[in-house]
Amino acid sequence: MNKIHSAIACNLDANIIAASMPLFTEERVEAVEWSFDTLFKVKEVPQWFEDLLQAFSKERRLIGHGVFFSLFSGKWLPQQQAWLEQLKQLCTRYNFEHITEHFGFMTGSDFHHGAPLSIPYNKSTLTIGRDRLMRIQDACRCPVGLENLAFSYSLDEVKKHGEFLSELITPVNGFIILDLHNLYCQLHNFSLPFETLINLYPLDRVREIHISGGSWEPHIDAPEEQVRRDTHDGGVPDEVFSLLQYIIPKCPNLQYVVMEQLGNCLQTETDKKLFYKDFLRMQDIVDIANQANVISELNSFLPLSPNILANSIVEDTDLYKQQLVLSDILETAPSYEISVQKLQNSILARTDWNIETWSPYMLETARAIAWKWKKGD
Repeated sequence: MNKIHSAIACNLDANIIAASMPLFTEERVEAVEWSFDTLFKVKEVPQWFEDLLQAFSKERRLIGHGVFFSLFSGKWLPQQQAWLEQLKQLCTRYNFEHITEHFGFMTGSDFHHGAPLSIPYNKSTLTIGRDRLMRIQDACRCPVGLENLAFSYSLDEVKKHGEFLSELITPVNGFIILDLHNLYCQLHNFSLPFETLINLYPLDRVREIHISGGSWEPHIDAPEEQVRRDTHDGGVPDEVFSLLQYIIPKCPNLQYVVMEQLGNCLQTETDKKLFYKDFLRMQDIVDIANQANVISELNSFLPLSPNILANSIVEDTDLYKQQLVLSDILETAPSYEISVQKLQNSILARTDWNIETWSPYMLETARAIAWKWKKGD
């Protein structure tokens, strides 16, 4: 039977470990998702954390989730080459069931202090994304996937996202992490019916689902004068649990459902109890789905033909210059009005970025995200 596994995103964080400990003790955690590149700058990993990773690795229940690769950077960066080399080394120590990355590019000049933001959906970014996924797959030699993005500048971009993801992963027979809170953000921020949005995604390519919490930020131009942010703080909303119940039966290749939360939001006993309660609620939904599941042949999500890398790495210098300009505007403009003025007078005007159609409240949200990451919050 195709069993779906209930998992947590577990990183080297004292609060996450403390909140997760009762779940580990009760043997409820069936898999662990580890954001492996958050430790690339850590000189020595504690032995107890190494033991935890190895325990799930030996059971083939360890999945890797990247944060900082910056898949769509127009220029191939030294940090990306180092990232691949470190991933290759990690894959000799751990048995990863798969490796995933975030969609988008990282703002900022410091590779580890940037916000993942969207890109134009055109031939150039498609070619770059495919090239980078092939290089990730070549380094890890296991299935690779991408997570759908929570942030979009416009409704048109939201509607194109699922199809673009599908085109990206096709050459490596890759898969999608369907982050349901990210979908929840899109549903609210662009007033879309769930049935309309979900039909734009290739659900047969979903191997993993994420659930998490988030936050609201006021903005007068937004639906109901609020923007939903994927901040991974607080409990999982009831609406996200409802989405989970609805979507699981529609994903025939689903293997993991992962609950995420930031450690700095798990400091009090109340926070930890809610985390525990949310996991049990998620696990109940997964268990019911497993009971109703039928035997099926899963997609391996491994390349259907040998992965042959091109000698030259795909780059787009114009795209890279545009990304630098956008990053600088988002990180330095002191107000929304000034950011609009700078964008209109920049090299991004009248290009595939379509800045002329960006929703005001989403541009302001992008500016807030960039400022937050720049400060390292």
